[in-house]
Amino acid sequence: MGVFDALNETSNKAQDSGESYLKASQEYYKLKVFQQLTKALSFFSKLAIIGGLLFMSAVFLTVSGTIWLGKLIGNTSLACLLMAGILLLFTGLAYGFRKQIDRKIIKKMSKDFFN
Repeated sequence: MGVFDALNETSNKAQDSGESYLKASQEYYKLKVFQQLTKALSFFSKLAIIGGLLFMSAVFLTVSGTIWLGKLIGNTSLACLLMAGILLLFTGLAYGFRKQIDRKIIKKMSKDFFN
């Protein structure tokens, strides 16, 4: 009967080891999900704050640039059209480089996500 007792004891140890491994893995994945969620929330919070401030500064720079250009050329309507054309040019450039922008974002996010 010694062999059966030894086998029983070994199988109980293996079962206990498996259960502890599963619990440790479950805790690890909970922490990993928490880490990813907090990183994402932090990223989007910073994006909202910095993006909002940059947007407001871009609006003020555009308006002041239009006023300055209007005084320089003596025609405010033409200055507005020129500024709109410049903004459309920048929009077209951003649209043209959209795939490179996507690649950079995916590369950066994959490094953060899979580490």
